[in-house]
Amino acid sequence: MKEFALRLAFVSLPMIVGAAVSHASDVELPSTMAWTAYGTNSSGYAQVVAIGNMLQSEYNTSVRILPGDNDVSRMTPLKNGRVDLCACGIASYYGSEGVLMFADREWGPQPVRLITTSSASFGLSIAVAGDMNVETPADLAGMRVAYIRGDDALNKGTEAYLAFGGLTWDDVERVDFPGYGRSFDGIIAGNADAAFTTSVTPPAQQLASSSRGISWPTLDPDYAEGWARMAEVAPYFQPHVVTAGAGGVSADNPVQSASYPYPIIIGNSTLDDTVAYSLIKAMDEKFDVFKDSAPGADGYTLDNQDLEWVIPLHEGVVRYYEELGIWNDDLQTHQDHLIERQNLILEAWDNFIDDAPSDDDEFTTAWMQARAEALESAGMDLVFE
Repeated sequence: MKEFALRLAFVSLPMIVGAAVSHASDVELPSTMAWTAYGTNSSGYAQVVAIGNMLQSEYNTSVRILPGDNDVSRMTPLKNGRVDLCACGIASYYGSEGVLMFADREWGPQPVRLITTSSASFGLSIAVAGDMNVETPADLAGMRVAYIRGDDALNKGTEAYLAFGGLTWDDVERVDFPGYGRSFDGIIAGNADAAFTTSVTPPAQQLASSSRGISWPTLDPDYAEGWARMAEVAPYFQPHVVTAGAGGVSADNPVQSASYPYPIIIGNSTLDDTVAYSLIKAMDEKFDVFKDSAPGADGYTLDNQDLEWVIPLHEGVVRYYEELGIWNDDLQTHQDHLIERQNLILEAWDNFIDDAPSDDDEFTTAWMQARAEALESAGMDLVFE
């Protein structure tokens, strides 16, 4: 597998001067943590910086961030144990399912666990150059749409929006870029017309400030056929009224669109329970310290957490929710199902890999068949075929 370079960045954290910081006795975090995140010009990176500043000022824990332009560069350090956590996108779900980029002999299903997510006023959408006069996804037909090499999450998001409009990649001119940031450079330079992003990310702001401007396609919440097509491609999308975004999107000027949590903060199942428990407790109790420090950071509030989503929670996080009294038998049943599903897929991989085909295309086809057979035998939905 091709190696993608990682740029190691240290969060600029305030010095602790004067009186010693008071620490909660049941928050036990290491002196240093390493995270991966999207690139330095992304809202996800800015949010991790905000969280890192809070952890330094409140708990003397410094955070190192390894920014990566695509899913490979973000997920590889977590897979190899080089980092504790990943502020990832929806690729974390693909990893849990062992599909798309993870249906590869160098990857396979990943034993990930969810810590927390951000679901705020932003949306996840296709940003379109304002001079293209796009009103709905159907208007993208024939336009130059960015495809990010090595980033299944962004490309799947684009595909989902195209599907809403009754389009596929065959209906647009696909323009390949080596990274997320480069795709927006390409739009500004006139080499592409649209790319998938969050509405509040810096590249979207840069596009909005350029001579081309920015627009966001609207998704009619009552257009059942469009939502059904989107769900077939990416079932984690939900209708969402976007009230924060580049190009003047606000509570007074909202956009009817779609979203899913971003970032999705995950660790491996082997992440120490005390660290997971302490992190979610720190982020909850010190929420006011970092919530206004980066676009979308206010989305980590407990009220925004979907406790019946698609990735199993870390046991340390479950313990914290139990202490708060918000965990119940139905949530535990859902959690048990997700872990059972993930373990089933992992077991199917272990049974498959030793005798797997050597040809890459045959490998992926055979793995997806083995995965399907394991899930069907257990009466579980395939989701990906």
